[in-house]
This record gives sequence, structure tokens and C-alpha cells, in this order.
Amino acid sequence: MTGLVVCVVVLAVASAYGVLHRRRSGRVRVRGRDDGKRLGAAELGEALGERATLVQFSSAFCAPCRATRRVLGEVAGMVPGVTHVEIDAEDHLDLVRRLGILKTPTVLVLDADGNVVRRATGQPRKADVIAALGEAV
Repeated sequence: MTGLVVCVVVLAVASAYGVLHRRRSGRVRVRGRDDGKRLGAAELGEALGERATLVQFSSAFCAPCRATRRVLGEVAGMVPGVTHVEIDAEDHLDLVRRLGILKTPTVLVLDADGNVVRRATGQPRKADVIAALGEAV
């Protein structure tokens, strides 16, 4: 009987964690530790967008990174002055450490000056990215 109770408790805790993780993944939000962090064209390898820049940190074997690339490319094509830059996290470990990137895909929304204004970990939804751009401009 004790084994059954333990099994039920473990399943309940695992289910709660799964629901919480799924709700947070891909959500574009402000992160307090991003205050004052800034990226320039030299670090990105490309020029910043006139209005905003979407910076995506990816890795070679990341399945959600491909879908994120497509979503960010569509948003950058729809919104004038917005640029999408993809960075291979494995090739830029110093930048990954400095920005606190813990998993891929991670998307940073930069304003026109290169300041980090929003962050999404996981695959973001198109509507959330467009809303974050409205706040970056």
C-alpha cells in the first residue's frame, strides 16, 4: 500500500512540474537580470535593426530551433526595421555565459540601441514576439 501512495505522489508532482514547465516555455518576458545588458553589431556579426533586433541562440541538434527560426524570420519580414540574427550557441560560449543562456532556443529582443528588453526561452509564438516588438520600439 505504501508503494502505491508513493507512486501516486510522484506522478502528481511530475504532472504539476510538466504543466508549469509547458506554460513557461516560449513566453516572452522581462527578466530583471537583463537590465543594462547590451549587444552590438560586433558581437552579433551583423548590423542591428533600425527599430529592433531578434537574436536567436540555437544549437545544431535543437528541433524547436528550426521552428523558431521560421517564426522569427516571418516576423522580421512583416515588421519594417526589424532584423533576425541567429547565433550558434556552441560557437559563442563567452556570449552565452555573459547573457545567462541556459537552453536553446533562447530569443532576445533588442531595441534599436542593442539593449536587451525581452527574453523568451523555448519556442515563442508569433503573436508574443510581435507584442514584445511593440514594447521594444
